[in-house]
Amino acid sequence: MSEPWEDGIPCLWMRGGTSKGLVFLASDLPGDRTDLDPLLLRIMGSPDPRQIDGAGGADPLTSKAAILSPSGRTDADVDYLFLQVYVEQATVSDAQGCGNILAAVGPAAIERGLVRAEDGETHLRIHMVNTGEVAEARVSTPGGKVTYAGTASLDGVPGRHAAVSLTFRDLAGSICGALLPSGQVLDRIGGVDCTLIDNGMPCVILRAADLGVTGKESRAELDENASLKQRIEAVRLAAGPRMNLGDVAGKSVPKMVLVSPPVSGGAIHTRSFIPHRCHAGIGVFGAVSVGTACALPGSVAYDLADRPDDGNYSIEHPTGAAEIRLETDDTGRVTGASLTRTARKIIDGRVFPAPVRG
Repeated sequence: MSEPWEDGIPCLWMRGGTSKGLVFLASDLPGDRTDLDPLLLRIMGSPDPRQIDGAGGADPLTSKAAILSPSGRTDADVDYLFLQVYVEQATVSDAQGCGNILAAVGPAAIERGLVRAEDGETHLRIHMVNTGEVAEARVSTPGGKVTYAGTASLDGVPGRHAAVSLTFRDLAGSICGALLPSGQVLDRIGGVDCTLIDNGMPCVILRAADLGVTGKESRAELDENASLKQRIEAVRLAAGPRMNLGDVAGKSVPKMVLVSPPVSGGAIHTRSFIPHRCHAGIGVFGAVSVGTACALPGSVAYDLADRPDDGNYSIEHPTGAAEIRLETDDTGRVTGASLTRTARKIIDGRVFPAPVRG
């Protein structure tokens, strides 16, 4: 019997923000996760630390997939399911969304004909299937065609590209059911103060100093600090049930974020773990959750933060800063967020899964 995918699967290989991934149409893939997950593992070359026999880049930030389809919702144009393909484990997770890959969804949806391009700029609404929220995106489309050339820069990405504007509303409790799923702004776990928060991404926020580090260490230094990572993981496992996430031993959430005072004129300095490796930057939704914590009296980030008057928060990370704008109501509650990312089409073609291992 011939291999169902021996002729390859149509896909776009795209950078979205500071991540890379494969973008598929749902109609080109199996609809059942019991068939889809093994296929994505074969495509990415997982489990293998180098992903040498697949398209993955040996890093969680480059082992991602987006699956797009026309939306059945009246308030959205396209459905976007994000799947994290683990590098060294035979695991595919939909437990979170990805705001960086989201930046590639608008251009990809236009490229694949799911959304008709307007002349100049195309506005589209993206239903984020993982969490149920709808994001608004604005994509540069001069002459009715997506362009990736532009003047926008993004820390962690070389060069300049066309801006992709993203706006989010009502992200609070996107996965955990409440902005503060434990019911309080400050928890203490394993002798360490924590803020458990979900404003687009479930995060456990801790002071770097409380864990014996400055928070300014390099990504490599933190990844090599086995005792630190063991302590962080112990807190994460204990935080899972408090965040309505249950046993998180095999899950990609919550993310763990160490915060310290800003060093480059931003609002806060961060090192995030996703969840077991230090992030080269910070995820889009992670930045929104951290920024929200900075504005929340009593949180571990509040007294460390240099809060801006205009709502424009610069969340410092190992390769620069993520710039986000938080919208608040009269009570100071964060009601929305917006930011600018960039994206680029790298390859448009077909991907060939590795043979079934046997």
